[in-house]
Order: sequence, then structure tokens, then C-alpha cells
Amino acid sequence: MGNGLSEQRSILSTIPGFQSFHIAILGLDSAGKTTVLYRLQFNEFVNTVPTKGFNAEKVKVSLGSHKTVTFHFWDVGGQEKLRPLWKSYTRCTDGIIFVVDSVDAERMEEAKTELHKIAKTSENQGVPLLVVANKQDLRHSLGLDQLEKLLALKELGPATQWHLQPACAIIGDGLRDGVERLHEMILKRRKMLRQQKKKR
Repeated sequence: MGNGLSEQRSILSTIPGFQSFHIAILGLDSAGKTTVLYRLQFNEFVNTVPTKGFNAEKVKVSLGSHKTVTFHFWDVGGQEKLRPLWKSYTRCTDGIIFVVDSVDAERMEEAKTELHKIAKTSENQGVPLLVVANKQDLRHSLGLDQLEKLLALKELGPATQWHLQPACAIIGDGLRDGVERLHEMILKRRKMLRQQKKKR
């Protein structure tokens, strides 16, 4: 039965208008993952509490040139005890959004460890990665150059497409631009995978 479902999904995903993308939203606790999710869904700030498990939402996002794309977002809690579950949510995902708190310099090493752990698992090899540098509106937030170094993004390897997006989830700055970039990376990867299949 599972095979039929994945087959159906791949047939539907070739029809424009039926394309939907499965995205896991990950990151340490208090980075702003749920705020990102609900800002994308409702285009307004929603006061949140720490996520104890996950939030799943189907969201239609308007991307450039009047195109609307459907995303299935899985926002998974970032507490240490929940992180081993991340692998379950990234299996067969189209993309990963990893949210970091740009102000929390003390936890950047921990964020880097978790980011690399999830990006380098065998199932996630080559899965496009959007790193959302959240809380850029705050005075002591780290700059993008600093974050790129601290998170060692260039060490993710050539197979992983990534983009570092400055953002403020509370007011929504940068989120749509980041999702648009992620969408482009996903389409590029799908095209590459199709070409590889044809060569076989």
C-alpha cells in the first residue's frame, strides 16, 4: 500500500497545480520554528508555547509571479529529548528549514552539531536546506558571515544545496524570500534526479 501512495504522489507532483512539497522545520528549542510556521500560514504573529511534539500544517504560499505553491510543513519540537525524532520527519522530505536564533551565540555550536547531524544522515543526502537566521531585528544578532562560519555551512558538502536567509519571524521579514529560494532548490534537485533516472 505504501508503494501505491508514493507512486500516486509522484504522478500528481508532475501536474502543475497539484505540486505540493513536504518540508520539515527543525532547530533548537526557542529558535522560533513555530512562529515561522504560523507567520507563513496566517501572515500574522501568533503567540506560541514550546512545542512538545510537532505541528503539521498545509500552507499555500504565494511565490513570485503570482504562483501559489502548497507546502506541508512539519514543525518539530527542538528540545534535546525530541531531537532523535527529527529523522522520522525528514524521511522522504523535499526540503528542510533549519531555524537558528541569531542572538543566541552561546548555543550556536549546539545548533551546528544538530544541523550537520540531520543534513548528513543518508536519507537526507542532497535534500535542500534553508537556514533561517531568525531574530535579525534584535540589536545583538550575529551577522550572516558570522553565522555561516559558526554553523560551518560550507562543510555540508557539494551534494547539499543550502541558503542562509536573514529573517524576523515575528513580523515576517525574509520568510517568503527564503521559502522561494527553498522552492527553487527543490525544483533544481527534482530536475537533476529525473535526469539521473533517464541516464540509467
